[in-house]
Amino acid sequence: MCAMKGLNRRQFLASSTLVTGAALLPWSFTSRAAAVAVSTTGGTPHKGGVLRISVDQAVTMLNPQQARVNPEYLVAELLYSGLTRLTQEMKAEADLAQSWQSSTDLKQWTFTLRPGLRFSDGSPLTSADVVASLQAILDPKNASPGQHNIGPIKTVSAADASTVVIETDVPYADLPVMLTYPVAKVIPVSIATGDLTRLNKEALGAGPFKLVSYDPERKIVVERNPHYYDPQRPYIDGVEVVVYPDGIAESSALIAGDTDLMLSAQASEFSRLTKSPDIQPLRVSSGQFLNINMGCDQKPFNDPRVRQALALCVDRQATVDFVANGFGTAGEDNPVNSAYPYFAALAKKAVDYSKAKALLAQAGYPNGLDLKLIASDKPSTRTQLGIALREMAKPGGFRIEVQTMAHSTYLDQVWKKNNFYVGFYNMQPTPDAVFSLLYTSSAAWNETRWNNADFDAAVSAARETADPAQRAGLYGKAQQLMYDEVPSLIPTFFDLLAASRDYVAGYHLHPRGAVFRLDHVWLTDKAPKRAV
Repeated sequence: MCAMKGLNRRQFLASSTLVTGAALLPWSFTSRAAAVAVSTTGGTPHKGGVLRISVDQAVTMLNPQQARVNPEYLVAELLYSGLTRLTQEMKAEADLAQSWQSSTDLKQWTFTLRPGLRFSDGSPLTSADVVASLQAILDPKNASPGQHNIGPIKTVSAADASTVVIETDVPYADLPVMLTYPVAKVIPVSIATGDLTRLNKEALGAGPFKLVSYDPERKIVVERNPHYYDPQRPYIDGVEVVVYPDGIAESSALIAGDTDLMLSAQASEFSRLTKSPDIQPLRVSSGQFLNINMGCDQKPFNDPRVRQALALCVDRQATVDFVANGFGTAGEDNPVNSAYPYFAALAKKAVDYSKAKALLAQAGYPNGLDLKLIASDKPSTRTQLGIALREMAKPGGFRIEVQTMAHSTYLDQVWKKNNFYVGFYNMQPTPDAVFSLLYTSSAAWNETRWNNADFDAAVSAARETADPAQRAGLYGKAQQLMYDEVPSLIPTFFDLLAASRDYVAGYHLHPRGAVFRLDHVWLTDKAPKRAV
């Protein structure tokens, strides 16, 4: 068991109940899942059967270019395709595009489409559809989440019916990977340039499945698309996406055999699923993380010594045990972990209260520091991290008040405005994506306002470099700067958890969390026989 320095487990749990409105989950050190497989097996794939997959919230957005949450990303992926798709190793692979190449300056990319592509109604899919689709995503008036997430695209054009040319504002080595973004789906040009609201109630894509019925609060049914470009896939005849807002009920449905696969499992339910017969628990290391954002342009966090002192108070493994129920890995104040390419393995940070107090004194706080930390109530792990930090930081001279508020209020009053609050972020497809989303001076969500010129330069140079060794060095420098200067505390990365019946084969839980690849799934002979 990993105990916090200066505070035993009993004291920690007792003091943690004092936060008003804080829901404290049980401290868990169960680690059976550490040996759990991250994918199912089942021999040679074969066709047939219907997969019933449960999700924990309604699929209220059917338009693939407007999807916002994982269940909506799932349905978009079933019904639509993009130019590229993301592999388990976080690399781009062919989807509608069979190949691509860039100019030497990495500012012009040419994508060649597969021959004979068709939408699910049998109509041809050409470069005109791709161009119109990407332009619709980039059009500010459509407010697609992909507008700022598919790369610094300047123009999109069609060289001929099977060739798409994309020009970027700056050299950009990651474009094929960023085009795997979950909303970067191709729709017919007639819809992309016409009435996009049609996609709120109907689906016309080139994905592995086509829509049968859509009841957003209850169930979405799809069946195999006969016009899909790969005649071998999908292996299953169809998919039923069933909505279970209650996590316990969702787990019970899987155990009872009413569903076949859970999109995600709560940590509190994962142990129960692991112990259930005929259930395959699924777990994968991910770059999803909680952090403590500090406004580096405001006192006291404009002094890096204050941020460094706080970092020296954090027992990182104890934080994983408490906040992630042991289903995670420790972080070193760097948003890139081992699930990403170009991860730099830096020295593990250790608790040092004497040094923390000395740094605070040097920063002008010899008697310690009083702070108020804001946490949204969703997910509840935000408050748990706040509680953990409050107790850990006391011996270092920090007196932290933790305030929990409704998520809607947090988004309106705190997010990107306050100078000390708990953030929560999903894994991004590349290091550049997470750095450019959160930590560069021009980041879309520049919450810390760190604005470090050396960091910006390293990230920019890596973005414009194709050589892997050079990119590794540049990203290593960026990670070292974050490690040293601590614009935000990142003590915890979460493993992603899910579960399936043991007859579900070929499913790999993806570290990105928003990628599912159900066209590679099949059902073994043990599966119940059912039709769409």
